[in-house]
Amino acid sequence: MELQPHLGLMGQASDAILDQDISSYPIFVVHQYSVDIGIAILQKEVSDSVWSVNVTTLEELATKNIIDMDRVDQFRQVYKNPKTFLCLFLISELGVNFVFIPRN
Repeated sequence: MELQPHLGLMGQASDAILDQDISSYPIFVVHQYSVDIGIAILQKEVSDSVWSVNVTTLEELATKNIIDMDRVDQFRQVYKNPKTFLCLFLISELGVNFVFIPRN
């Protein structure tokens, strides 16, 4: 996986969101395009990667209507423990998808 070297950084960002009570649902937007979601923590141009990563929350995705408000509770039910998994919102030429990967 191309993000393997950056999983530690992503874990730290997730912990910061949880520890500061910003949200119980940190989400990483993994993209190859310019997106106006969350805060950039990894830029492909700087990191020599094909992916850029922004960190956001379920709340922001719902506010921006990326996740329909009617589906927020359903999303919470499938969301995995952020202490053991990272939630990725992948945006690529193949479309968009949520994926959960184990933390290091």
